[in-house]
Amino acid sequence: MAEEGRSVGEEEPRGKRPAAELRLFDTRTKAAVPFRPRVEGKVAITSAASPRTTTATSATPAPTSPSTYLKYLGYEVNYVRNFTGIDDKIIKRANEAGEDALSLSSRFIDEFHRDMYELQCLPPTHEPRVTKHIEQIIDLITKIMDNGKAYTIEGDVYFSVDNFPDYLSLSGRKVDQNRPGTRVAVDARKRNPADFALWKSAKEGEPSWESPWGRGRPGWHIECSAMSAHYLGNIFDIHGGGKDLIFPHHENELAQSQAAYPESEIISLYHPMALRLFLMRTHYRSDVNHSDTALQFASGRLYYIYQTLHDGEETVSLYGEHKLENSIPADDQKLIEENHSNFLEKMSDDLHTTAALDHLMKLQQKLEHQKKKQSQKQQQQQQKKPEDYIQALVALQNEVTDKLSILGLMPMSSLAEALKQLKDKALKRAGMTAEQLQQMIEQRTLARKNKDFAESDRIRTELSALGIALMDEPTGTLWRPSEPELAEGS
Repeated sequence: MAEEGRSVGEEEPRGKRPAAELRLFDTRTKAAVPFRPRVEGKVAITSAASPRTTTATSATPAPTSPSTYLKYLGYEVNYVRNFTGIDDKIIKRANEAGEDALSLSSRFIDEFHRDMYELQCLPPTHEPRVTKHIEQIIDLITKIMDNGKAYTIEGDVYFSVDNFPDYLSLSGRKVDQNRPGTRVAVDARKRNPADFALWKSAKEGEPSWESPWGRGRPGWHIECSAMSAHYLGNIFDIHGGGKDLIFPHHENELAQSQAAYPESEIISLYHPMALRLFLMRTHYRSDVNHSDTALQFASGRLYYIYQTLHDGEETVSLYGEHKLENSIPADDQKLIEENHSNFLEKMSDDLHTTAALDHLMKLQQKLEHQKKKQSQKQQQQQQKKPEDYIQALVALQNEVTDKLSILGLMPMSSLAEALKQLKDKALKRAGMTAEQLQQMIEQRTLARKNKDFAESDRIRTELSALGIALMDEPTGTLWRPSEPELAEGS
């Protein structure tokens, strides 16, 4: 869709869209993957700079390069560079030099800044220091303990790796690789030798602060998690750092952050916008009928809405070289105006979202009809000649998108990404992988080819019961999250 104030086909301003898809290496999957930020147009980045390293090469300024390039591509970048200024190595070095640990840390930070200036590295958006964020660190440790993922021993707080099944999922290491004393300090009091410190009890000559567990100081890993979450939220797009930090530092950061902010079961199974649609289908003064069927219906309906909008965008893009200055047909213009009026009337009547959604779905059906009509016309003509119905399609798209935005039902990501997420959630609910589903589709295709329609129907029915709807198209069989029938009043 063209942005307001720019004709279809008019070139977008430079820096708004990369000529090639940006791909970044994902440590967990061990592969370069397409970069898709959580919020379209915005990127949240974090990395750490340890004051104990005084050379530019060991300070890992790498995120500056993607930050610069991301800004060139038109992204709004929020880059947080943490200073983990209180850890065992800093304290050891300060004691050896007969210097206060906090003073030594500040001196190293000043040297680091001079190096970054000489390297022409852009400054980050935020540059927090541990000493200014003790409160946030204590709050994060408390959350982890409340969720049963940490325990205390005589003023020390340890993360329990046994209570976190996904531990080592980032680095891909095996449990038997964690030999006591290699990367984590040996402490016979710990439940598991691999358990790492979140809070360390105070020792003479070390900086310390008051906490619910007594005076002490934070562990190294928790410092980064707390400061990143404070400025970026508990989920962000890019975590930079040296390869040598993947284990244990990044592994432990990931574990403690996920332990503090676990994904709820319902969010893991349903897209947030599907949950929002589910709730909006009931008036705010009425009781909500919670059921898996109603949630699956909302998920399937949302997929239908997004797919229609996405297909419409692709159809309009075929006419990019035309200005599309034709007027909208009178009957379509009337429908849009009536929908706008009805939508406002229902929303103004005690926020009647249910009735407003009903009117919106009628417009959605018209949009689907218009899209199909254009597709048929395109096949007949085999040419890119804009007609009145294309202008109507654009107007209908804009009206549906506008009303979805008012209701907060447009995804933060692109429509294509939202459709993928809805499919991923559907597969998770069905308890199968994309590969397993594809195998069943191929089995059904073979059964149809052999005229074994009983087997074909059996597979379709089995998948339907799992929330998967199949659609037989000339190009092959496609699938989408299904919309189960709802009982009256659901």
